[in-house]
Amino acid sequence: MKIDLNDYFYFVHVVEKNGYTAAAKSLNMPKSRLSRHVAQLEERLGVRLLQRTSRNISVTHEGQTFYAHARKLVDAMEMAESAMDNSHGPLSGKVVISCSVGTAQFALLNIITEFTKLYPKVLIEQRVTNANVDLVAEGVDLAIRGHANDLPDSSLIQRFIANVEWGLFCSPDYLEQVGQIDSPYDLSRCKLLKMGQDNGIESIPLQHIDGTRTRQHTNIILCSEDMSTILLGAVQGLGIVSLPTYVCRDALQTGQLVRVLPEWLSLSAKLSLLMPSRAGVPPQTEALSAFIRERLPTVIAG
Repeated sequence: MKIDLNDYFYFVHVVEKNGYTAAAKSLNMPKSRLSRHVAQLEERLGVRLLQRTSRNISVTHEGQTFYAHARKLVDAMEMAESAMDNSHGPLSGKVVISCSVGTAQFALLNIITEFTKLYPKVLIEQRVTNANVDLVAEGVDLAIRGHANDLPDSSLIQRFIANVEWGLFCSPDYLEQVGQIDSPYDLSRCKLLKMGQDNGIESIPLQHIDGTRTRQHTNIILCSEDMSTILLGAVQGLGIVSLPTYVCRDALQTGQLVRVLPEWLSLSAKLSLLMPSRAGVPPQTEALSAFIRERLPTVIAG
């Protein structure tokens, strides 16, 4: 049976839109056509990729594995088209990108500068804020967002980039001060540096790698919306910090931080790239989008 690359494209879109209805609306095509392409793909592969119910879908284990490869293929095709768009002259124009403070400082820093070196005629306007921005109203071409739950369906194009694990870290001196931490209950005698605002709840959710969940009371002494501040506080021995593992990677390598309770996560989130529309995307925007999607998963995974 011949391979139909449309099957890959439509399957990826159904997964990222969490269902046929939203995907069909986004692509402006009949839901039956989408379903037919996915069914054709499953028949050719001989595996079930999606489990369907009357209201929603879930991705099977085989579907998750296939999605990771299909997403790369779709990205490669889009990059190929972008290369043709740019073949008639140097890439130029302006791209407005929105991201959080932490993403700008720890994830996109080298990626943005590398892109600028490659395409010096492209003006990048990076808007850094921890608030959710209305991309259309604010004139944003693309945004990078972290989210613990699925993003609400909208007309925005959503492209999954990577899973982000949040661990618990502290300085070796602080660990020596409080003693060995063998279970979440030991956190009750520790000080915590928290990302975000103070919501009056002095407990943190934890999830074991086997799926077990719990909440543990602790003494929160510092809250900040700036990752650099609480990272520095942890390095200086103020307490235990909950941060994405990639944010703490350098401090771990230099021995400034150690990880505690490595089998427990304080949060498991996703990082996604959002764009207002798939139609009529300027070549410089598509090029930056492809560049980020290619390099950012490596930064997150280390």
